[in-house]
Amino acid sequence: MIRIAVLNFAHETVTFLPNDTTYDDFIYQGSPARGEALLSWEPRSYMGGFVKLAREHDGVELVGIESPLWPKTGTGSGWITTEAYETFLGRMIAELKAGGPWDGVYLALHGAMGVRGVPRPEADIARRVREVVGRRAFIVGTFDPHGNEDEEFLAAADMAFCVKYFPHYDAYLQGERAARMLIRAIRGDYRPATVTVKVPILTATVLQWTGASPWMDLVQRALIWEAREPDLYINVFFGFPFADVPDVGLTIEATSNGKPELARKAADDIAHWAWRHRKALLDTAKVHPVPGGVTLAKEAVARGDWPVVLADHSDRSGSATWILQQVIEQELSDVLIATIADRETIEAVRAKGLKAGDAFDGEVGGRADVSAGAPVRVTGTIAGVVEAGGKLWVGISFGRGNVVLLSEYLTQIMDPAELGFPVERFKVFAIKSRVHFRRGFDDSGFAKTILLVEPIEPFLGTVRLDALPYENVDLKKFYPYGDVSFP
Repeated sequence: MIRIAVLNFAHETVTFLPNDTTYDDFIYQGSPARGEALLSWEPRSYMGGFVKLAREHDGVELVGIESPLWPKTGTGSGWITTEAYETFLGRMIAELKAGGPWDGVYLALHGAMGVRGVPRPEADIARRVREVVGRRAFIVGTFDPHGNEDEEFLAAADMAFCVKYFPHYDAYLQGERAARMLIRAIRGDYRPATVTVKVPILTATVLQWTGASPWMDLVQRALIWEAREPDLYINVFFGFPFADVPDVGLTIEATSNGKPELARKAADDIAHWAWRHRKALLDTAKVHPVPGGVTLAKEAVARGDWPVVLADHSDRSGSATWILQQVIEQELSDVLIATIADRETIEAVRAKGLKAGDAFDGEVGGRADVSAGAPVRVTGTIAGVVEAGGKLWVGISFGRGNVVLLSEYLTQIMDPAELGFPVERFKVFAIKSRVHFRRGFDDSGFAKTILLVEPIEPFLGTVRLDALPYENVDLKKFYPYGDVSFP
């Protein structure tokens, strides 16, 4: 019997946000999860792929170690506190010790976790797991392409598998790959030989859409290497610049079956391709100031080029009101704004017992930080109050056919079907999303016009990364912010 421990600890940390991610943020119905509850979490993502494929093999036992799921704040929170990190990881390590011995360990991670006092948390997790399971056990991790990783994770773990697409269409497939290769390694059929190459390029995430060149070409180059060389696997970590951590930036990893020279050749090839195309990698999207973007949306509607998507890539708290301000000021109609994070207003609606049809007159949004802007007064009626997934959602109708949907925390709407309203009611959809929205609004052919927007000032989600107050990152060591060479 092969015994594999399964652990989950993931967060995409925006370290510039003022609200730390605390222990309590990970505590809600269903989190932490262990046993079958953990193994059945996110069946269409990494965990689902890993569990499904592992269970197709005879003689494999999966043990779900108690793990925190994503915090209820989503990506709308900053540094994970040392207390939260040490408490959860400490429990996982203790359970690993008590439940061993293990043949393998699966770590469902993200790669852009930021923890106060822990420079490289994913590598730290792998090291501490290794201390428990010893060198005979194999450790594999799965990652988001927005991970910030260097060679330290694979110094403790054996393998890593990273999603290649943005939006992240292949998370389930990478989970399957992790299970397959872990079991092969345990059975002696695969001897991981890995190489990691850091490329000194730092890009804003809104520029990294793999549905168009050159990011599509970068991913395709990795796929070609995998197709032509059996048992060779390539990770392309795009990097997550909104985490102020020392291993930020573009990273290439290659893993081969006992052929380190092949892994080196492939990793170097892709790294140098990225470096040769560095200018193009940073010139992939037109981002409009919010006022101009709303004006362009109004013009597109007048031409009949709707549905229009206004995608605010910059709102890291989820509370920003810049688009709402302009919708009111420019008298745009038939707009669905989804969503603005405003737990305070939602709690007030709950306390008052307001329901669909009741009058609403109050300020919404803002408050979180300077990037969120000021609260905006909305006068209208309650369009609906819905509890779903343990959270309350409030819709407010205002103006000429407009609705603003309030959520408790930052929410990225990826598909019109998630909105909860008949989409034919609206001509403009203002959403808080970098690239994920393309899954349902673009790739499906739904939207006729797509406009990426950000506030006039270079706030937290800016494409101007030199406007961010980094403390742990020297921007001069990255293209395009310094005179950087790459061997």
